[in-house]
Amino acid sequence: MHAITIPEPGGPEALAWVEVPDPVAGEGEVLVDVTAGAVNRADILQRQGFYNPPPGTSPYPGLECSGRIAEVGPGVSGWAVGDEVCALLAGGGYAEKVAVPAGQLLPVPKGLSLTRAAALPEVVCTVWSNVFMVAHLRPGETLLVHGGSSGIGTMAIQLAKAVGAKVAVTAGSKEKLDRCAELGADILINYREQDFVAEVREATDGAGADVILDNMGAKYLDRNVQALAVNGRLAIIGMQGGVKGELNIGALLAKRGAISATSLRARPLAEKAAIVAAVREHVWPLLDAGHVRPVVDRELPMNEASEAHRVLEESGHVGKVLLVAP
Repeated sequence: MHAITIPEPGGPEALAWVEVPDPVAGEGEVLVDVTAGAVNRADILQRQGFYNPPPGTSPYPGLECSGRIAEVGPGVSGWAVGDEVCALLAGGGYAEKVAVPAGQLLPVPKGLSLTRAAALPEVVCTVWSNVFMVAHLRPGETLLVHGGSSGIGTMAIQLAKAVGAKVAVTAGSKEKLDRCAELGADILINYREQDFVAEVREATDGAGADVILDNMGAKYLDRNVQALAVNGRLAIIGMQGGVKGELNIGALLAKRGAISATSLRARPLAEKAAIVAAVREHVWPLLDAGHVRPVVDRELPMNEASEAHRVLEESGHVGKVLLVAP
C-alpha cells in the first residue's frame, strides 16, 4: 500500500507519499481499506517531531479515518467484511489501509457519505469525552469554546446546543463567527478585538461560563479561570498557546473550579473503547437524525497531505480538512 510518511521532521514538505508494507489485523482488530482520513493539529506536531505515536502503533500520521472493512482479525465479533465504518486511531489514517482495534470502530451515520464520515471520530470523541463525560455540561449551562470554527469547535457547538446549553465561541474573524452562529452559537467573540472574559461575563449577567473547552493552554490559563462561573469546569485539550502558564490558585478556589487536561491518543484501548461506546450511544442518534453534522472545509487527495497541513497552519479553514485516498 501507499502511506504518508515523515522521513525527517520539518515543514509540510516533509510529508512523503511512498509505498510501505501492508498492515496486518491482529487479535481484536480489523483491517480497513481507507476511503478518507482527516487532518488534526496533532498530525502537525507529529510532522514537526514533537508528538510521536504510542509504542506499537502505526508510525504514520492520521488519528481518524473512514472506509470499508477488508479483513476481520481473530477475536472480533459484530463486524463483517464490507461494513462501512469510521474509526478512531492512534495513527495510520494517512494511508490506503489501517489496522484498527474493533472497539474503536463506529458505523457510518445515516445520510452521511463514507468520505465525510472521516471527519467524525476524533472530534466527536474529544468533545463528548471532555465536555460531557469529564466536565458534565448540563442543559441551561453556558459552554465557552475557544476556536469555535475549528473541527472540534463546530462539533462542540452542535452537541452543546443539542443538549440545551448556551454556547459562547471565540474566533478570529467575522466570517468565522458567522459560521459559528449558523451552527447555533449564541455569544460571538472576536478574540482579536474583544476580551472574552468581559464578553462572557456581560452575556451571562456576570455569572461566567460553566464549562470552557480550551485548545490554547498556557496563554489563556489565567483568563479562562477569570471567565469561569462558580463551580465552573475548564477542560484543556490543546497547547497552541504554550505549555507553561501561571495559575492563580486563589482565584480557582474562589470559583470552586476544576481543571482537567486530556488527550485521546495515548489512552489504553479499554478507555478509548468506553469513549467510543458512549459516543455511539449518545451522539450517533443525533447524527442519524440529522440534528448534528460534521463541518468539512475541503477535501484533498491524500498524496497532497502537505497542502492540507498548510491549510491548517494558515488557520483560514472552517471545520475539517479531509484527505481522500486514491
